[in-house]
Amino acid sequence: MKPTPEERAATLLRELSLDEKIRQVTSDMYFDVGSDYAARRDPLCGSYRNPGHFMHYKRKTPASPAEVTEQINRDVRESIEAQPHRIPPIENGEALHGAQWGMGTNFPQPIGLASSFDPALVGRVADAIGKECAAVGVRQVFAPVINLVRDCRWGRTVETFGEDVKLTGDLGAAMCRGFEQNGVIATPKHFADNYSFGGRDSNYAETSERTMRETILPPFRACFDAGAQSVMAAYNGWDGLPCSANKHLLTDILRTDWGFKGFVVSDYCGVEGIHTAHRLADSDAKAAAMALKAGLDVILPFNQFDTVKEAIRNGSLTEQDLDRNVLRVLTAKFRLGLFDAPYRDGAAAGALVRCKAHRALALEAAREAIVLLKNDGVLPLQKEHIKRIGVFGQSAKLIPIGSNYSGPYGTPWQGDDAPTPLQALQECFGSTAEVIFGESEEIETLVPTCDVNLYFTSILEGEGSDRSSLRLPSVAVHQANPQDGGLIVDTAEQTVTEDQEDAILRLCRADENAVIVLQNGAPIDMTAWVNQTKAVIESWYPGEQGARALTEILFGVTNPSGKLPITIPKSVGQLPLFYAHKPSGRGDAYCDNDGKPLFPFGFGLSYTSFAIDGAALTVTDDGAEVSCRVTNTGGFDGAEVVQLYLASHDCAVVRPVKELKAYARVFLKQGESQNITLHLAKDTFCYYDAAMQYGLHNGGHTLLLGTSSDDVRARFELSVNGATLFAETVKE
Repeated sequence: MKPTPEERAATLLRELSLDEKIRQVTSDMYFDVGSDYAARRDPLCGSYRNPGHFMHYKRKTPASPAEVTEQINRDVRESIEAQPHRIPPIENGEALHGAQWGMGTNFPQPIGLASSFDPALVGRVADAIGKECAAVGVRQVFAPVINLVRDCRWGRTVETFGEDVKLTGDLGAAMCRGFEQNGVIATPKHFADNYSFGGRDSNYAETSERTMRETILPPFRACFDAGAQSVMAAYNGWDGLPCSANKHLLTDILRTDWGFKGFVVSDYCGVEGIHTAHRLADSDAKAAAMALKAGLDVILPFNQFDTVKEAIRNGSLTEQDLDRNVLRVLTAKFRLGLFDAPYRDGAAAGALVRCKAHRALALEAAREAIVLLKNDGVLPLQKEHIKRIGVFGQSAKLIPIGSNYSGPYGTPWQGDDAPTPLQALQECFGSTAEVIFGESEEIETLVPTCDVNLYFTSILEGEGSDRSSLRLPSVAVHQANPQDGGLIVDTAEQTVTEDQEDAILRLCRADENAVIVLQNGAPIDMTAWVNQTKAVIESWYPGEQGARALTEILFGVTNPSGKLPITIPKSVGQLPLFYAHKPSGRGDAYCDNDGKPLFPFGFGLSYTSFAIDGAALTVTDDGAEVSCRVTNTGGFDGAEVVQLYLASHDCAVVRPVKELKAYARVFLKQGESQNITLHLAKDTFCYYDAAMQYGLHNGGHTLLLGTSSDDVRARFELSVNGATLFAETVKE
């Protein structure tokens, strides 16, 4: 019988020297893949940041997929030939919304993908990304981001699937399956609770064990249940220890409670941070020992061989400790098939990357990502009546991909057939209408000469770009200059050339039907101008084909169907604000603000209308089902997202005011109806009691059926008594 990956790893481990073992928990990264790269590269590490991410730096034209593949093949071959036991390395990289080793297909940022409420679509996107990673030899990716947003000032909100436990878990699991089915290790991050008060990245988490178990951890577990073979420990500390050296997180919960069989990697320089940032160890060697003993397995991104060797030498780490880490890494390599097929085909990579099917998928994803927030009879625009379009706002001249994890190091993402919004509009109209870009100072003179006027907002977001304000940046009040953009994310500055809020107000005074298009990765404070405009589109950063999708929506070729995966507050003073909070003892309002959001979680308009009727509840042996009929009652084909929330009461502990538990995206032609059924497993009604025991405890439960967290069309009552689920009276 053929030995299993675990058996092959155990056999190999017994043959390794101490130095070989240490190499397997180390990694390395080289920023300049230039003429002396091969001489500088140490071939003995267990994993590497793939060189493709850096090959485009300082070149006149980007490296092709075939060139990247051949470089990775050379690196892998050099490592195998240098190893006494011919152990192949893992070549890793980023894949937040596209294969980031170079110019791979660029999909919507995750916050936009989440607006689709479509796990099947996200799975297809991840499948395409996984194929474009595997094609060149990148076999581990540091994605998806599974952290929940509780304060949208966090610069990395754009990387997330928003604020909801259920949606984040579903989409994270779909993304992990898409990667893993292509032989690419998914690495959900950052484990766990990666930011804190004020939306500050990587601050110490004061989160209780209860909150961790109820909200922060379940999306991670969904990813592991979906097959993710790795996880990245967070920079921050929790419960007295840095996450990178937190045995309760990395061993007790991850491995003992959940049975996780994969390996844990550090965030970049996170292990050194145990010494330098958290001040918990007096040397890097002791920090490395703490991390490896706690359950972390691979130290990223730079070679820490000497550091780990010193930890063995000074006795803070034993070889027996190290064996556990190495066994997990070797097992993953055997599971991947690296020993049996370590090389890739450059010609095949060239044919696959940004192929026609992947670009079409990028357009499809962008269509579902865009959310219509406001429309007082302005949209869709009537193309046949338009002869001149005024376009304002500097982001109209940029491919709408966002600056965060959107290209290789030191080089902007480039791709043929990827237009800016301005170019997409010009492409749409050709010679039939004039599309003009106007500067802010031209608004009063140019707007009256145009049939349609559009404004595209600008803001710099991402790692190292936490905000203290949600207002649009202005040349008068704001210049973004990230203090720490991360090791492989460019710390690009943004210079805003105008006062955007003033420009929007002036535009709306000049044209009451002007359309405002948001290009951003987190909620914007719109209170200064939202009541002065009739149409607002939240496009997020919709990716390389996003400008085309946006143009289709503007002119009714595509009906908007995105739903908000995050609550949009009225102002920064309401933060933290999320819909699934626990009840206040007195109320949620302020003396100058009712506490309600500007736009609620799950909200999104359409050009058509939908009716939901015939709702019914059935208790089953496995849980419960809610069925209903959805009908398109308007004048456009379109999609609706039917959402089912749970509001619990009379339980053993305080429960959230409501939580999303099921949803279904339904596409219907005009006049068409469809019956749908939303399934609720029994664990939908489970919770942790006062003794932190998880189970089907007694309590009452109201099911709320609607099209957003604030729009309820039908409700049902259930109760749990003696671990048995009962249906009660229906409330219309």
